[in-house]
Amino acid sequence: MSTQLESPSLRLKDSYLSHVEEFRQRGDWPIPFVLKFPTDDFPAFLERLQQCALGSEIAQGYAPHETFWLVEDGVNVVGVSNLRLELNDNLRKDGGHIGYGIRPSARRRGLATLILKETLRKARERGITRALVTAEKGNIGSIKTILKNGGVFDSEELLPGYHDVMQRFWIPVS
Repeated sequence: MSTQLESPSLRLKDSYLSHVEEFRQRGDWPIPFVLKFPTDDFPAFLERLQQCALGSEIAQGYAPHETFWLVEDGVNVVGVSNLRLELNDNLRKDGGHIGYGIRPSARRRGLATLILKETLRKARERGITRALVTAEKGNIGSIKTILKNGGVFDSEELLPGYHDVMQRFWIPVS
């Protein structure tokens, strides 16, 4: 089975929509946030993702960002990552440089570690030398994933609207 990080494409539309629907059906919070973007007009959705990478079409408080899909065997979207190309005050508190999520039915197979590793490579290609990644303290799976990828604990804080403490980790990107 081959698994690789790819740019979003029309070719993977059905698998991506299935990925998003699985989060919805299970009542899981869709991570990263781009899973909440409307997809009724899929070509327009793909164009929006491209515009976000260029710094347009981004909401107040956000930064330019690129989205990637983790794809198994060239056909199954099993994960989505979002690379923020710069940090602002909001992202320094929550979100950091990279957000990622694995399809619920594909979890516990090491895919989170892989998607973060591959997204860190993309960060390096874009000139990021140190990546900030955040996770809620109770999200042990995400924290283990961050640590496996070289994360070093920086700080933690209870943010408004959260029930758990947000932890921040820096990962050297070399």
